[in-house]
Amino acid sequence: MKLIQFTNVDALRDEICKNSLEQFVLVKIDRKKVEFDSNFMHRIEEVAADSDASITYSHYRERVGDKIILHPVNDYQFGSVRDDFDFGSVVLLNAADVLAASEDFQDESQLPDGGWYALRLRMSVGKTVAVLPEYLYTVEKVDFRKSGDMQHDYVDPRNSYYQTCMERVFTDHLMDIGGMVSLTPLHPNLEEGDFPTEASVIIPVRNRVATVGDAVLSALNQRTDFPYNVIVVDNGSTDGTRELLRGIEDQRLIVLEAEDEEFLGIGGCWNKALLSEHCGRFAVQLDSDDTYIDSSTLQKMVDKFYADRCAMVIGSYVMTDFQMNPIPPGIVDHKEWTALNGANNALRINGFGAPRAFFTLIARNILFPNVSYGEDYAMALRVSREYAVGRIFEPIYCCRRWGGNSDADLSVEKVNRNNEYKDFLRSVELIARIRANMEKEDDHRQ
Repeated sequence: MKLIQFTNVDALRDEICKNSLEQFVLVKIDRKKVEFDSNFMHRIEEVAADSDASITYSHYRERVGDKIILHPVNDYQFGSVRDDFDFGSVVLLNAADVLAASEDFQDESQLPDGGWYALRLRMSVGKTVAVLPEYLYTVEKVDFRKSGDMQHDYVDPRNSYYQTCMERVFTDHLMDIGGMVSLTPLHPNLEEGDFPTEASVIIPVRNRVATVGDAVLSALNQRTDFPYNVIVVDNGSTDGTRELLRGIEDQRLIVLEAEDEEFLGIGGCWNKALLSEHCGRFAVQLDSDDTYIDSSTLQKMVDKFYADRCAMVIGSYVMTDFQMNPIPPGIVDHKEWTALNGANNALRINGFGAPRAFFTLIARNILFPNVSYGEDYAMALRVSREYAVGRIFEPIYCCRRWGGNSDADLSVEKVNRNNEYKDFLRSVELIARIRANMEKEDDHRQ
């Protein structure tokens, strides 16, 4: 079987039509040099045929000089809709499915990726996407950046045209499957409920003695025209974090200790703060190794709630080193967000931005999953399904990048686990949005 270098959908269709008797077409979707194992073709075609797969791909290896590194890939889920989903370098496509999925293409072949994203989204709907958990080929490793550096590619201004195009493709996909959110989101009654204070800064922490003091003081130094407190949930710290917190004398600081409870992830810590009697009307995020950019951040967040009558507010941040010096990519503002399509496009990318804040009544009804990665993404997806979201595009937060960060330099396996979980969240959210739209249509018919 001939290996075809993917350039665009039109060229792929032409190749398929030239070889009309072939059930499958082997396609190279990047420019890396590939070395196939001797049993590659037999194995991948066998699995594709037996599973009647539309797209088939496999684990692979990466060569770095004389060293070989294993590179597993994730199973494809209904919510694996990121445009950077890792299929590896080579995919086996069902030729008939390619032709059917691309039959009504218009200008997708003129897209920056040649229409690959649009094609694979269409080919995955109602079809089997099969992954072989077997290492069947080797490629030269070309990207040596750390995971913490790669995760911001989608907000790099140099990629703005590409991202705009991919957003259009994904929006078309959502329209095809009935997964678009309402253009008229709900605006909650922000005066509802009784709270001990107007806002609470929430700081989950575990063993961050080197940074949590800066975070807490940053929160306590906010200048506001309303009362607020700072709730730190200490999740069993053993490195001196607890003693440091006990040494801060300020009646606005409330430390909730969680060592006697079942293990809490960051999401569980958030829930403990949200459900406590101390939580204010608005719960505002601050990670234990970050700080607010100045003393006006909290005021701006709360003002935005009332200005937009929204259930969630998300700001922008500056990436810094440990000494708070700006580092690449600098400002991360998620300007790709629009009032009309932000909640839809959020399913395509891996985050909403920071800092995040929530109207406590709504957050208490939803609650965070008790995990330490993706908990904020899950909450933000769920809120944005129904409610208005406010955005602040000026930097109001400093995100510290240092050796102690949990996502600064992850292995392939850890990156995969994180992506697998977010794909799961997207799958659940997509299904819920589709069901909600179907129920609305049924109600309208009645």
